[in-house]
Amino acid sequence: MAIVCKSAAEIERMRHSGRIVRQVLDHVRTLVAPGVTTMDLERAAEKKITEFGAKPAFKGYYDYPCVLCTSVNEEIVHGIPSEKRALKDGDIVSIDCGVVLDGYYGDAAITVPVSESVKPELRKLLTVTEESLYRGIDQALIGNSVGDVGAAVQEHVEAAGFSVVREFVGHGIGTRLHEEPQIPNFGARGHGAKLREGMVLAIEPMVNYGKPETRVLGDKWTAVTVDGSFSAHFEHCVAVTKDGPVILTK
Repeated sequence: MAIVCKSAAEIERMRHSGRIVRQVLDHVRTLVAPGVTTMDLERAAEKKITEFGAKPAFKGYYDYPCVLCTSVNEEIVHGIPSEKRALKDGDIVSIDCGVVLDGYYGDAAITVPVSESVKPELRKLLTVTEESLYRGIDQALIGNSVGDVGAAVQEHVEAAGFSVVREFVGHGIGTRLHEEPQIPNFGARGHGAKLREGMVLAIEPMVNYGKPETRVLGDKWTAVTVDGSFSAHFEHCVAVTKDGPVILTK
């Protein structure tokens, strides 16, 4: 599949879908608390998406059953909301949301501490992962490469003593949820596809407290760390423009 560069008008339409994703995430994060189930978060997100006149991007995508991915603790990505999964003191939860509006997609993720009792080292994990996202975004410049983005993420994460997931990566986005190119969170500067004006990238560091290895559970969706260590995930959609990177999911 070829890389698709978007016009200024298309990027503006993607900004509208991105803004909805951000508002949904901002709303859902206020509900995160001990005793709340991940299905509670799911219902709140679906209601908001409907109110905004958008459609969920994930529900039905390869038969995925929900509008959110809610990944708790050692779950890295693609955790399926459940009535049985109640959040607890000391947990962290990644909330990943996508919508489609007027044919254009938005996609973003945050990781939220469930309570004040989250351990300091896990707060550091969240901070470093979010910082690494912005290090990657800073490299989304015309003439740079996919490797520049990944290397910036990897360098910041590994300097803090954490590891980046290899098996799951970011991606191009536009009139499809997943477009070319793939955006790994590791790599070598100057390597990979060159970034051109109009490309829109979903940059999404997935960072493990322990080792980088992953496995997928029997539900065929939920990816977890092999060593059981906690994992954090942050994501923005970013347009490559002549004025530098523009975050569309703000």
